[in-house]
Amino acid sequence: METTTARRASRPLRIPPLPCPFPSQVSPYADQADKETLEWLADSGMLDDEMVERYRRAGYGWLCARTYPHADHDALRLVTDWCVWLFAFDDVFCESDRRAAEIARALPRFLAVLDEPESAGRPGDAFARALLEIRGRIAASGDADQLERWCAATRDYLSAQVWEAANREDRVVPSLADYVFMRRRTGAMLTVFALIDIVNGHRLTPGEWRHPLVRAVTGHANDVVVWDNDLISYAKENEGVNARNNLVTVLARHRRCSRQRAMELIAGMRDRAIADMVAARPSLEALGSEAVLAYLSGLEFWISGSIDYSLTSSRYTGAWERAAGLASG
Repeated sequence: METTTARRASRPLRIPPLPCPFPSQVSPYADQADKETLEWLADSGMLDDEMVERYRRAGYGWLCARTYPHADHDALRLVTDWCVWLFAFDDVFCESDRRAAEIARALPRFLAVLDEPESAGRPGDAFARALLEIRGRIAASGDADQLERWCAATRDYLSAQVWEAANREDRVVPSLADYVFMRRRTGAMLTVFALIDIVNGHRLTPGEWRHPLVRAVTGHANDVVVWDNDLISYAKENEGVNARNNLVTVLARHRRCSRQRAMELIAGMRDRAIADMVAARPSLEALGSEAVLAYLSGLEFWISGSIDYSLTSSRYTGAWERAAGLASG
């Protein structure tokens, strides 16, 4: 791997092209949802004023405006608040030096909100309070099956953070197989995919949710979004403590290649996953389910929307600008 400042300066990294065959749209409620979610975040107490200002500049409302472009105002607010909760949790618990044991000891207060909300009362922790509120809004918007899908995915996401923290703490670069398996959980995509049919109003039956083809395209979409994120966020993560939990680092270490070559390998992986999604569409259409096709469109919007948002968001662009300055200096 290229590790010295001199070698990094002589070979600035470049994000490979991220072609996307899926449509790109933006909700007409983008500005409104972004403003209202920022107010919700400020009132929640999860982040200090400086961090809230950073979130204002990042415009997270535009991520969900692109990934759920047909949501009505209330539904868009729900998914935007949830995504901002995830970003805040990531910044406070995951992009930090918190030990695995510390995160593990924090899990009961979050899992209690998911599993026993009636006995949770008013949690003392700001993240748990916001999680309880969001759970209540999801319960009011969807049915019991839809709520449980989201709760199950959120449990997996929270538990997977202990694994990530253990890698940071022990300075471990996980194996490729372990990383790909766990990244499908640490990326939280299943929690946002579980909201697609609540937002679009076309409920997936339990059988449709578990259908092998639906599970396959869900897995492909999950991989594409998190691998794209590993590419786009690499400059940011390489500055901090979480660089080992990134596919660029994993491939560079285990394939014994440069970081640029690792990025190119990831681009090929995500292109193949998108091709598999495209190839699966005729079989999904043959199921004759409006809900399945609406869900597939939701997955496609998550891929196109996350690319469009991330390549322009200050959450990621600032780190690349600093890296380019280092290279030119």
